[in-house]
Amino acid sequence: MDERPIGVFDSGAGGLTVMHELLVTLPHEDVVYLGDGARLPYGPRPLEEIRLFAHEIARYLEGLGVKLVVAACNSATASALPDLQRALTVPVVGVLAPEAHAAVLATRNRRIGLLATQATVASGRYEQLVRALDAGVELVPVACPLLVPLIEGHDPFGEATVEAVRAYAMPLREAGVDTVILGCTHYPLIRPILQRVFGRDVTLVFSAEETAREVGELLQRKGIENADPREGTYRFLTTGDPGSFKAMGSRFLQLPIAEVERVELAALAQAAA
Repeated sequence: MDERPIGVFDSGAGGLTVMHELLVTLPHEDVVYLGDGARLPYGPRPLEEIRLFAHEIARYLEGLGVKLVVAACNSATASALPDLQRALTVPVVGVLAPEAHAAVLATRNRRIGLLATQATVASGRYEQLVRALDAGVELVPVACPLLVPLIEGHDPFGEATVEAVRAYAMPLREAGVDTVILGCTHYPLIRPILQRVFGRDVTLVFSAEETAREVGELLQRKGIENADPREGTYRFLTTGDPGSFKAMGSRFLQLPIAEVERVELAALAQAAA
């Protein structure tokens, strides 16, 4: 039995969709979540800058005594996962590989669409992962810079979001994809809109369940899982405004958020020094 918590991080509150699945799949584990609200969003930033942010946060979580880190941010995973796995002494799990694997299994015509941030698309990591599994698959990537601000806005299900989804879906529909990877942790929140635009014949793939399953298997293989009978606790940290994180976070986590702690950016920089 290993009572250390699992560390999870994202650029903001979107990664709470992944944390939700961790809490449901591994209810006996403690989880600490850090959202980098002060530097949100990551998507438009250069890959090298995102890599630096991810390194700071992961090292900070390691300093808190976590036993495993989940990079619950597609942009951070695409930019920094191999570097984090080399730099940390604890295992690091990303969200891209589970999605790529699920998409390759799901596609019938071997044409897969990708909706993601600019940084994730620019990294080319999804193409590498998908083609490593099936070299004959065609991946059609579309960067969606408007979706995260809309989803975090006052009306995530409004007409502006619907119109943005229609615009981003158009090239994927024209390409005849039958599977679409939701390559950002925010996007599952508007899954009903996405499914309406694409129709039931298109499979939408999101990694939360697959990522939680991978984390559970990894903990078991390494013998660092917690005891089953207990109910785990969860803790929230943010570099942004705790009140804003709490309000936004409940939308993504779908569970109560009692308290949010503030972390200064200087503390993150010091952890990575």
